[in-house]
Amino acid sequence: MIEKDVISHLVEEKLASSDNYLVDVIIKPGNLIIVEIDNDEGVCIDDCVELSRYLESHFDRDVEDFELEVGSAGITSPFKVLRQYVKNIGNEVEMLLKNGTKLSGVLKSADESGVVVTVEKQIKPEGAKRKMTVQEDLSYTFEEIKYTKYLIRFK
Repeated sequence: MIEKDVISHLVEEKLASSDNYLVDVIIKPGNLIIVEIDNDEGVCIDDCVELSRYLESHFDRDVEDFELEVGSAGITSPFKVLRQYVKNIGNEVEMLLKNGTKLSGVLKSADESGVVVTVEKQIKPEGAKRKMTVQEDLSYTFEEIKYTKYLIRFK
């Protein structure tokens, strides 16, 4: 079986001279290898083809048969690496916390320690007749987050 570390190392080696970066390598039963890459500006098909050919040139199908899929991390896929969080600062995201809380808001910042999301809340000030909308910044560590993904809204 082809090792995930070997694939990851080859991908990192190939992508070092480009704007693309590795998001994930998944190896499924039957030697199905899935490589997800991303780019701050978007991944083009030529980048995927070039990486696929590069990886295939490093393995002998006579020794070990495998199926290889190289693609970009989908727009609806959860973020897996910090660079995806940084890429989406200023965008609306959906977040599910490990405690079961689901929220949506604008990703304000992201670094190695975690993320800050600006959410809107409805509160009723004392003595007021109506609720008013206020924004609140909430901070979470990556250990508290089950997933975060780009929120698509059609208005």
